[in-house]
Amino acid sequence: MISKIKGDNADALFEAILSLQTVDECYAFFEDLCTYKEIQSISQRFAVAKMLNENRIYNEIVEKTGASTATISRVKRSLQNGNDGYTMVFERLK
Repeated sequence: MISKIKGDNADALFEAILSLQTVDECYAFFEDLCTYKEIQSISQRFAVAKMLNENRIYNEIVEKTGASTATISRVKRSLQNGNDGYTMVFERLK
């Protein structure tokens, strides 16, 4: 998967993200970079991943996040067969 997105533009984007130092800076950058819907979708997927990581059931995840079962299934596949990015972040946020 990483090889599909890797490139100079993605590298520059991720370097820019790594330069951000506060939540407020993240809000400012992402509000300029993304639409409201894009930020909402990304944050919803992250919330779904957190809940799946906590072994929450689909019904609870749907109720709390408003995510569709298709979104939940897609995130679950990423947790199980992805690049362990979610796992790395969850470990660091402990």
